[in-house]
Amino acid sequence: MPELPEMENYKLLLNQRIIGRIITDVQVEREKSINVTVPLFQHALIGSSVREVERRAKHLLFHLSNSHVLVLHLMLGGMLFYGTEKEKPDRTVQVTISFGSMSLYFIGLRLGYLHYYDPVDAERFLQKLGPEPMESAFTISRFGQLMQKQSGTLKSVLVDQSVMAGIGNCYSDEICFEAGLLPSRRCKQLADPEMETLYHSMRHVLAEATRSGGYMEMPLFVEDRLTGGYDKQCKVYDREGEPCVRCGRPLIRHDVSSKKSFCCQHCQR
Repeated sequence: MPELPEMENYKLLLNQRIIGRIITDVQVEREKSINVTVPLFQHALIGSSVREVERRAKHLLFHLSNSHVLVLHLMLGGMLFYGTEKEKPDRTVQVTISFGSMSLYFIGLRLGYLHYYDPVDAERFLQKLGPEPMESAFTISRFGQLMQKQSGTLKSVLVDQSVMAGIGNCYSDEICFEAGLLPSRRCKQLADPEMETLYHSMRHVLAEATRSGGYMEMPLFVEDRLTGGYDKQCKVYDREGEPCVRCGRPLIRHDVSSKKSFCCQHCQR
């Protein structure tokens, strides 16, 4: 599932390509992927343009010139592609938004959605989300206060979108490895130095993953060399049986709080 770095990467690349371009056509192959009727969706979008693409947690917000917002959540298996009909991958497309000869294809939205809201409803829809972990206002003090209130494991708390927004299965494991902490540790068990290390590890991993284009492998467009660049840099996620980069011991999969999790039981305490 795309997480904060993947959606931030999409945001940056799309802002370079679709801002100000008039939407000329809209096709919906799966009506359950949207929250209004297909005719209303098409009528609202065609003739408008995207003023800005913003990210909130694992969502992308397409701010339209008609003052409404498209809220995208890709969920498991969802991805985007921008290009021509000839260039698009051979994958099932649920929604297509066209800008002349170029289109933005919303792929694999079996669980994901692209909802159309007015600004008030969009804000209401997203208000349940916790703070953004990379914002400057999210200080180490605020992080510590927030985490100390939680009774769950690091794994369950880091992926809880109401606690902090944007982290999922992959980066929760990478953050815990960077901090030298097992995902099964309880938040309330952490000493102050461990909490500080966890905070800096979180900021470092998310920043590095974003700079490298996240871990999703399919490029956003032809000749996209950025998207997916972090996949080979993951140190533990989906690396069961591979040697730990720190100690050489085999990495294990040890599910925590009913979520798949990968770690090194030797290096992480």
